[in-house]
Amino acid sequence: MNKRKTMKESTYIKGRKGENLATEYLMQKGYRIMQRNVTFKKNEIDIIAIDKNEIVFVEVKERATDVFGSPYEKVDRKKQELIIKVADNYIIRNNINLEARFDIVSIVDIDSEEPKIEHIIDAFSPCDFI
Repeated sequence: MNKRKTMKESTYIKGRKGENLATEYLMQKGYRIMQRNVTFKKNEIDIIAIDKNEIVFVEVKERATDVFGSPYEKVDRKKQELIIKVADNYIIRNNINLEARFDIVSIVDIDSEEPKIEHIIDAFSPCDFI
């Protein structure tokens, strides 16, 4: 097996582990998980949930350490735009009539027994791009 394929698989496994942790965390906070890994034109939203009367589109980012910054810092303006496009498509395709919100769940030290989970509610908004 070549090194590149092994790294890609490792990244995929860590990503799924992070999404599983984030899903459990959100469910404990009372969120109702609707779907995971929703794609549109090669872009993806990790978790779609309902929180009270809002549909919440959640991006999950994880890192082994925060020495070089928090994982949420990787959700740059370009990534936010792509998430918003997927969310727009999801809302239209599913005829959703709820207020939308964009959250980020940031996980550090994912492989420890007690990873650090930070939930940034309303992390960005489509209005930021007007």
